[in-house]
Amino acid sequence: MRCALRRLQGVMAALRDPETGCPWDQKQTHKTLIPYLLEETYEVVDAIEQGDDQHLSEELGDLLFQIVFHAQIGHEEDRFDLDGIAEALSDKLIKRHPHVFANTGYASDAELNHAWEVHKEKDREQKQQHGTLSGIPEALPALMRAEKLQKRAARVGFDWPGFEQVFDKLQEELDEVREAIAENHGKVRVEEEIGDLLFVVANLARHLEINPEEALRKTNKKFIRRFNYVESSIKNKGGTLEASSLDEMEKEWQKSKLDEKK
Repeated sequence: MRCALRRLQGVMAALRDPETGCPWDQKQTHKTLIPYLLEETYEVVDAIEQGDDQHLSEELGDLLFQIVFHAQIGHEEDRFDLDGIAEALSDKLIKRHPHVFANTGYASDAELNHAWEVHKEKDREQKQQHGTLSGIPEALPALMRAEKLQKRAARVGFDWPGFEQVFDKLQEELDEVREAIAENHGKVRVEEEIGDLLFVVANLARHLEINPEEALRKTNKKFIRRFNYVESSIKNKGGTLEASSLDEMEKEWQKSKLDEKK
């Protein structure tokens, strides 16, 4: 394992060599690599959901390459390197798992989770992140970040007592969207109100212990599956989507829903 990682580091160093390396790799920076890091992460998720071990292994390799790439840039700038990253990670994991690496015991999962959050809070304080909402990455997908913001606020008591109150807030925000549209307040105001509506939807999901990001991902897949059914059905009848009426497409859409229930 160590030899394989050292070999990968050597390959990366050769790609970045100022004289003999690859021109594309030479000019990359932490910022220019961001899109590739995100892309490879999402491809790992896709491979996991497909249940394809060979594909997953390949995609994890591509993701590992991105990590080694960033570590190489850090090494060249004398800021950090892969060994330092691994050592810091090991230290953090050991510190946050005293029930594994020390003699600390926890009576329940809730107690364990509380201790985990206490450790994370101490880490945030060391990073000068003193606010309750500090340290939640801005680059997270919006629904995921909304959930994390709400969880953090709930830990200090800023939360609805139950999901029933969230339903009331959901209706209030929906009414405000309708009002902004009806009174022609403009796109900026409507955007703000829709944002508020989505934030409350994420809050409702949290109260029901549903991951809103995962729920929407599944709905996207369901939409693709059903839309493909509609497109295929109409094509098999010699038609096209462009030439079909909305009623015709809706009829096939309902058939796709019935077909899924069989």
